[in-house]
Amino acid sequence: MLPVVAIVGRPNVGKSTLFNCMTRSRDALVSDIPGLTRDRQYGEANIADRRFIVIDTGGLTEEKNDLDLLMAEQSLQAIQEADKIIFLVDARAGLTASDITIAEKLRALNKNIFLVLNKAEGLDASIVAADFFRLGLGEPLAISAAHGRGVTELIDHLFPDSESESLEENKRSGVQLALIGRPNVGKSTLTNRMLGEERVIVFDEPGTTRDSIFIPLTRFDKQYTLIDTAGVRQRGKVFETVEKFSVVKTLQAIEAANVVLLIMDAREGVTEQDLRLLGFVIDSGKALVVAMNKWDGMSVEEKEKARHSIDRRLNFIPYVRIHFISALHGSGVGNLFESVDEAYQSATKKLATPKLTKILQEAVVQHSPPLVRGRRIKLRYAHAGGHNPPRIVLHGNQLDELPDAYRRYLASTFQKRLKLMGTPVRIEVKNSENPFRHQRNTLTPRQAHKKKRMMRHIKK
Repeated sequence: MLPVVAIVGRPNVGKSTLFNCMTRSRDALVSDIPGLTRDRQYGEANIADRRFIVIDTGGLTEEKNDLDLLMAEQSLQAIQEADKIIFLVDARAGLTASDITIAEKLRALNKNIFLVLNKAEGLDASIVAADFFRLGLGEPLAISAAHGRGVTELIDHLFPDSESESLEENKRSGVQLALIGRPNVGKSTLTNRMLGEERVIVFDEPGTTRDSIFIPLTRFDKQYTLIDTAGVRQRGKVFETVEKFSVVKTLQAIEAANVVLLIMDAREGVTEQDLRLLGFVIDSGKALVVAMNKWDGMSVEEKEKARHSIDRRLNFIPYVRIHFISALHGSGVGNLFESVDEAYQSATKKLATPKLTKILQEAVVQHSPPLVRGRRIKLRYAHAGGHNPPRIVLHGNQLDELPDAYRRYLASTFQKRLKLMGTPVRIEVKNSENPFRHQRNTLTPRQAHKKKRMMRHIKK
């Protein structure tokens, strides 16, 4: 499981800036206006070969109005979810009464806390840190989140070499299959149906499952590990404290899985929350299978309407198998394993360079890349750059200018020609270097003109 790190502190100390720096994204809004962040934001970080889930939180204040209380509740939930906590303070503003109050609350939680001084660029770190020793949280670490200075050193403090084993995924046998979805769509029922026994609690109430459960399974001499997860509902509808772990546990389950089985309620169709979960799975690059549960008991008109809605809302993932099942009665469940095996084999398939290059050349002949400043983008050859998901590296000239639409066209072409089902294809580019780029033309204009006339004479 990936460890979880929460960033907490009073408003406007740079929590969202540090979050964006760690995740190498712009997912969190950044502004000089205090209190801009309200909900907690999740992201995946990969710095210095250390991978973890990071949570951005709203600022903790001493105000008693309703909005500040809700923001504080979101921050406290993130603290409870986290394995490690970054307590971020403003080095330029110095120690404040709010910092002291927050430190007292954090010490009472008995968590692994790291005191970090942000906005320390241009300051003497030893002088600035002197006041913050009063917080009793150990030696502060000075960084500049806006400039990325000291962030790698911070990660080294968070995850020393002695804890490197904690960053590795738990080794379990066979294909890791994570069952995810909204609450009460039938994840636990499907888990029990796959296992052939009542292994997990099933109850007609959303939120019955509160943790990710790993269960080994052997089917036709094939090994699997089923991961039954808590349902992820919309954040505005999470009121019970016991549900505060559901999001991070599901994200960790997706990260630990080889294949993700997204379960939806066929009677409700594809909801916005289903699409959010689907987007996270696609962004993570995991192999995917979709199951529309509770298909039994629906009339012909309802089924036709559901199919039309599914075709319309899921047309952007043509490579994913969609099954219509009944976890309660077992219809269609056996076919899920065939698609799971197919998706896993596609995600881990070995790709030969000659075959990839041939497909690339045929794709270019069928649809040429566009012109960039009057010059044609040249695609020379392709080779495999990794698997799960399959990564295909393209070599050529001006590939940095390759439009996203053309990359999607190439990814779709490789997917179809290689018969990769259930897994996305990642396209990466690498420009070929000009061997004469360091050699300057030292000819004078007159010499260049004379050389040009000579070349014309030779050609004649």
